[in-house]
Amino acid sequence: MASRLGFAARRFACGLADTIVTLPILRWTWRGLADDAFADELHEFRPADREAVRDMMAGRYVLASKLMETHGASPFGLDVDHADWWFNLHGFSWLRHFRDIRDPGERYFARTLVLDWIGREGRFARATWAPGLTAQRVLNWLRHLPLLLDGATPEQAKTIQRVLGTQIQSLRVRGLLAADPTDALFAAIALLGAEYCELGDKADIALRVERLNRILASQLDNDGLHRSRNPKLQLQLLVELVSIRRIAAQLKTEASNELVAQIERMHDSLDALTLSSGEPAYFNGGGHLPHDVLIAIQANTPGHQRRSKLLGGYGILRAGDAVVIADSGRRPPPEFARNAHASTLAFEFSHGSELILGSCGPAPADLAASKALFQQGVAHSAPTINAEDAASLPPTIMALTPADQLLTLTSPGYAKRFGIDLERRITLLSGGTTLVGQDRMIGHGKASGLLAVRFHLAPGVQLQRHHAEGMVRLVLPNGAVWNFLWEGATCREEESVRQSAYVGLHKTRQLVLETNVVAGNEIAWIFTLEQQ
Repeated sequence: MASRLGFAARRFACGLADTIVTLPILRWTWRGLADDAFADELHEFRPADREAVRDMMAGRYVLASKLMETHGASPFGLDVDHADWWFNLHGFSWLRHFRDIRDPGERYFARTLVLDWIGREGRFARATWAPGLTAQRVLNWLRHLPLLLDGATPEQAKTIQRVLGTQIQSLRVRGLLAADPTDALFAAIALLGAEYCELGDKADIALRVERLNRILASQLDNDGLHRSRNPKLQLQLLVELVSIRRIAAQLKTEASNELVAQIERMHDSLDALTLSSGEPAYFNGGGHLPHDVLIAIQANTPGHQRRSKLLGGYGILRAGDAVVIADSGRRPPPEFARNAHASTLAFEFSHGSELILGSCGPAPADLAASKALFQQGVAHSAPTINAEDAASLPPTIMALTPADQLLTLTSPGYAKRFGIDLERRITLLSGGTTLVGQDRMIGHGKASGLLAVRFHLAPGVQLQRHHAEGMVRLVLPNGAVWNFLWEGATCREEESVRQSAYVGLHKTRQLVLETNVVAGNEIAWIFTLEQQ
């Protein structure tokens, strides 16, 4: 409670200070860098797509996997109710698609879009100049300055440099006042990149590295996982950090060496939370990530030794071609909990290139009103009682027995309301071809309620059920067949969805096991690969 109140007080104070420094009478000070020039673009490692350029020139903008037709109008003039699309547009990550083109007309088109943004948004507006968004826009402009300046008239080049400098100056002022700590982190990354790219004096690079190192350390746990526990945010931060890692590596100071080490630990954590299907698990706001960017990040990652481990409140089992990632439900600190999910004892399971069990994911960007629904325990492959989530306090106890490929999670979060602790034991057997689970109810007073254990199936998984057999067959898209067996509960099928950045809500199915809450009882279940 005290931490939440403290965070609320800090947010209010930072918000008030930010309101003051963004008053028109003070914003003129942001133009202190207006006459400075920038060059030496930052490293761009993300792949380019020539088809994306052709689509944009034809008025088709596919951003955050959402297609918007402009019919020849400026995309910056559209009224779009899709937060991710809007953020991608104003963040300018799409500039990378113009990186390798040589056609003067296509390069002119990219520069025209930047100048169009300047004409519409070059003066401060709270939404488009939010610190996190401004930081990512600054980094993308710095990465592609030759594209923006080559062929520009002297007046156009001066305008681009001036607005770039004004945005950087705004980050110097507002980054210190950001109510959201991740905004402060993005601002610190952008300011280091800007210091490196500024022509002339670069004396402050070491100080910028030290500041970034300090802010990053405050937002990572010992494993290198961001304290939001959100794989999507972990990837977004790595996209920006990979570009400036070379700057730190060149400096050879204690702070720069530590910063490089922190970035490498972040790579390790994201890799650990990635299933064998190639996508990170859907927890705490993490969802479908751009595959090309994820592959590019992994290509910039040192070699990893993938193994079963506990990491940042997650338990990871790896055996053969199988991966299980389970969540303890640990609640992030208040300042990082905006996208936290009630996913206590939830898990995702993949084998080879196929996802078998997962979660519904975060709410789609154009269904913001449903955000809370997708954060509930029923939207995960997890147990609930009377459809209620486990309390986050006291925290779940998690233990790993590597020799037996056994993960044990015990949640006291139901004891006050329903009189039991819930223990989930997950074991990978036979080289990952069999997954065994037990959900056991440990008495703590008068037990009551209805326990439901849900398994949200991946898109494309077909169910074949013969009631007389007491078994369900799961036919995966690649043709593999898994058998599901259970004891101690009744089993039924229900509709489900999985949020995809490419196709929106993908209709799927889920299996639900139900039984009354009785101290000492357990539900046992098995997924096993049918040998061909």
